[in-house]
Amino acid sequence: MRTKFIGIVMLTGLLLSSSAAVAQSDVEGRVDRLEREMRAVQRKVFPGGNGQYFPPDISPQTSTGTPAPGSPATTPVADINARISAVESQLTTLTGQIEQNQFRLQQFEEAFAAYKRTTDARLKALEDTATATGGTTGAIAPSPAVVTSAATKPVTVTPKPVTPPKATPTAAPVPVDPNRARLVATVAKPLTDDPADDLYVYGYRLWQTKLYPEAQSQLKQVVSKYPTSRRASWAQNLLGRSYLDEGKPSLASLAFYENYKKFPDGERAPDSLFFLTVALKKLGKPSADICQVYDELSEVYATKITAQMKDDIARGRATEKCKAS
Repeated sequence: MRTKFIGIVMLTGLLLSSSAAVAQSDVEGRVDRLEREMRAVQRKVFPGGNGQYFPPDISPQTSTGTPAPGSPATTPVADINARISAVESQLTTLTGQIEQNQFRLQQFEEAFAAYKRTTDARLKALEDTATATGGTTGAIAPSPAVVTSAATKPVTVTPKPVTPPKATPTAAPVPVDPNRARLVATVAKPLTDDPADDLYVYGYRLWQTKLYPEAQSQLKQVVSKYPTSRRASWAQNLLGRSYLDEGKPSLASLAFYENYKKFPDGERAPDSLFFLTVALKKLGKPSADICQVYDELSEVYATKITAQMKDDIARGRATEKCKAS
């Protein structure tokens, strides 16, 4: 009887130890998998980490001294629980950092988009203000920015033949003036991820400072280097206005006509046709030529010009005594 009892006890012990070994092996496997995934996440979040952001898989053992005899050792279950807690804590921290970075990136993108919209509106308003306060002597005040409503279908513009004015010979190059060079150096150059916009804004600032030749050089680069950019139409139009402000209506008329010819769907094509009438007036062209441009502007851009520009056209036609179209 005693022998049978001892056998049962030993069998029970073997079964318990086997179950514990299996459970421990299963938990350790899960912990190892979690730690491998944790290291993979760390390498993804911190690429190029050389042990600076996450510990190596194998690290040198540090001597902690010989434990005192009789000191109880930590149980395997306690070690596993500690490892699991450490992995969960690191995962929570990384998840929080990723969410914060995504939120900050979204805020940055929204702020940059708002900045672009504000900058475009301010540039247009400044151009109109500069002309209204005497930037172009004797010119009709420019119209506000052309706005196309969402309900209006886009219009594909096909330029009609308008007789371009003949070009006049350009003057000889002017020697560089040191004082002028210092003045140009005071104009700030923008630096963003849009080189076409940077060139245009820099040219606009030079034009606003009345450094017309330098402004013309920058604006020509926008058109030649970035003809597909929306700023190409803006730059070509401002190039004509720069010539007009400099007292060169012949070159101005050519620049305005080129904007209408090359970029008929551009944002500033209607403005260029409008200012072309101003340049032709300064050149002493007959009223028939000026009225032809007014007719072209009213017909081609009927759905794009604003009420203010329509009023300006009506006054101009009355001044030139144009026939009703």
